Order: sequence, then structure tokens, then C-alpha cells
Amino acid sequence: MAEKAGIQATGKRKTAIARVYLRPGNGRITVNQREFEDYFPMETTRNLVRKPLLLVNVGPEFDILVNVRGGGLEGQAGAVKHALSRALVLFNPELRPVLKKAGFLTRDARIKERKKYGLRGARRGCQYSKR
Repeated sequence: MAEKAGIQATGKRKTAIARVYLRPGNGRITVNQREFEDYFPMETTRNLVRKPLLLVNVGPEFDILVNVRGGGLEGQAGAVKHALSRALVLFNPELRPVLKKAGFLTRDARIKERKKYGLRGARRGCQYSKR
């Protein structure tokens, strides 16, 4: 496995947890030992992950190694975005106001609501039958 040196940060979204390692390199992104484009096949999820890098104009000066588990691809992309934003703040604290204003440092706390007893779902009850 690749050496994990440099800056490390953790991000979360729904049930996904991502660990991001920044180290000097040429802009290569690896997710769970796979290429970035292979792991996130949809362009929308790839753009979501790249947003913090584009916002602060960090070029290909870092190799980004990501370990992510849990959740689906959208939740994992959100977790990677959160972790990457935190790692960039650790790298350069002057980037914090920009990332904070964009909302990238705030953990999105929306998760699935649990099912309640006596109901068919979290809030859905049984269908009312008059007769």
C-alpha cells in the first residue's frame, strides 16, 4: 500500500466516512486503491469531490489518497469533499474563510430517519379504510 505521509483529515456524510491524505505530487487522486474516474463513474460525483480544489485554486501540487467506506457513491463523494476541505485548511489556514463561506467545512447531518413502531416507515402510517 502507498505510504500515507503528509496531511490527513476525516470527513463524513450520511453513513459514509472518508479519510484523505495529501502529499506532494502531481495531482493524482486515488480512491480505495482505484483510479478516481473508475471509482466515481458519474461526472456529477466527480465534480462534487473536485469542488474544494477548484474553489481555492489548488493545482496539481498534491497527490490525494482517499480511503472511504460505508454509504453509497453520493454519500461517499460528500464525505470525500468534507475531508478534502478539512485537509486543505490544515495545509493552509488562510483558506478557511473561503471554504467555510461555501459550506464545505460543515458536516451535513441529514441521515435517514429511523422507522417507528406502529408505522410502516419513519412517518408513513397504515392506509385508512372507511369500510
